[in-house]
Amino acid sequence: MTGAAEATSEAEPRLPTRGALIAILIALGLGMFLGALDTMIMASALRTVADQLHGLTLQAWVTTAYLVTMTASAPLYGKLSDIYGRRPLYLAAILLFIVGSLLCGLAQSMYQLAAARAVQGLGAGGLTSLALAVIADIAPEDKRSRYQANLGAVFAVASVAGPVLGGFFAGTTELLGVAGWRWIFLINVPIGLVGCVLVALLLKVPAKRIRHRVDFGGAATLVLCVFPLLVVAENGREWGWSSPLSIALFALGGIGLVLFLLVERRVGDSALLPGRLFRNLSFSMVNMVNFLGGIGVFAGLALLPLYLQIVKGMSPTAAGLLLLPQSLATTFGARISSPLMKRFGYQSVLAGGMVLMTAVFVLLGQVGLDTPLWTMVLLVIVLGTGMGVFFQVILIAIQDSVPKTDIGLASGLYNFSRQIGGVAGTAVFVSVLFGIAGDRVGEQFDAAGPPVQAVLADPVAMADPANAAVVEQLQAHGTVDLNDTSFLAQIDDRLAEPILAAMASSLNTVFVVVGGFLALSVLISLLLRGRSRSETG
Repeated sequence: MTGAAEATSEAEPRLPTRGALIAILIALGLGMFLGALDTMIMASALRTVADQLHGLTLQAWVTTAYLVTMTASAPLYGKLSDIYGRRPLYLAAILLFIVGSLLCGLAQSMYQLAAARAVQGLGAGGLTSLALAVIADIAPEDKRSRYQANLGAVFAVASVAGPVLGGFFAGTTELLGVAGWRWIFLINVPIGLVGCVLVALLLKVPAKRIRHRVDFGGAATLVLCVFPLLVVAENGREWGWSSPLSIALFALGGIGLVLFLLVERRVGDSALLPGRLFRNLSFSMVNMVNFLGGIGVFAGLALLPLYLQIVKGMSPTAAGLLLLPQSLATTFGARISSPLMKRFGYQSVLAGGMVLMTAVFVLLGQVGLDTPLWTMVLLVIVLGTGMGVFFQVILIAIQDSVPKTDIGLASGLYNFSRQIGGVAGTAVFVSVLFGIAGDRVGEQFDAAGPPVQAVLADPVAMADPANAAVVEQLQAHGTVDLNDTSFLAQIDDRLAEPILAAMASSLNTVFVVVGGFLALSVLISLLLRGRSRSETG
């Protein structure tokens, strides 16, 4: 072993006190919270923002710009942090995020907002992967999973809080003299600065630095692959999956993928996603579980609010509050993971967490118009527990399937593979949902019979423009336009019920399909072998 290598091994990065470690955990959690929050906060606010900036038809670009830069930059941060150290890269990431947030808050058009969101995403890509890598560096191995459990729970809390806060700010006309929706972004600035200062002051530990060549070509071709595929995933239902534009974007994404694979093969071990890692069967299998789990997590976060708001008629804020027990359960699931892994190994615990998530989605396949809310609360608690186990155990499994010198890269892939699965899966499932629902609306009206006929024969009901518009759409197209479901609160209950029943039935189908993907993740989890370093250390 060389002298440099010996010096590196001797400089084991550890924080000097437990208090300092907790302070660092808080600082990293703030950054991770902001990155996760801005993934979901626009879900309930984007329509209001787009109307304010007069660009409703451009709203998909605002979401895509953030997701593509965040997704593509995450592995790059991991690689760069292995070379230059975690601290400077984390500070760069959070400063980029703060600048992007400020630009978003000042945007005067949708084009400006999309560009600012791209800057924000460049910062967000490092907030999660680097936070997890820092904890892996500075925490004792026997306590690492406990500290990372706290960070893992931040994601679920932010995911549930995002739509609630987005709806609140979007619904506020003005706050402190500034348009309410702009606070969605401006609130990040002071919180981010606090996290930045804490990291700058406290994270002063020796860093293990591994000299590699940076694969910028891989990063560029990865963007070329991911960007068009995310765009078509978001817009394919509206454009048509076989439309010339969709086909062109699929082809461009395919070309990007081929170029990415060629670049990665050429640079070898210096690749952004080194092939040697994926030749490790355990690493590849764990990432597949992470990908499938991401589908389940994001599908649940996207589809459950739709059920609560459309089928059950709850407001965005009320739906978000009902999902808060899921956040608490996620924290609980992450907390219990560490002792369970020490006793049973991460293979069994990971499989158990995926079983819980699978079971919930299968049961969600049975919910309907009359399902009591307490049933939904129980289901989201079980789902949150499974998610907590998944977040925590999959991270330990990924980090422990690679050499210590690749922990930064592995941490970046933890976020990357889950995000790719979640974003692509959610876009497809939401498109499938509304495609199925459009067909089933007509079927439900045909089956409704007398109640609908009574509305048609009621002059008072038909004099209502909202009712008349629905009937006109049904007669002309055999279905109704579901791009904007706010009309459901305005029409006669006898007309609304078949539409709600169609939505519930369509959600049932999609929930079961998501459960099928999660069942596959259970099977892969059971094929994993070995125990983590933190279990045996």
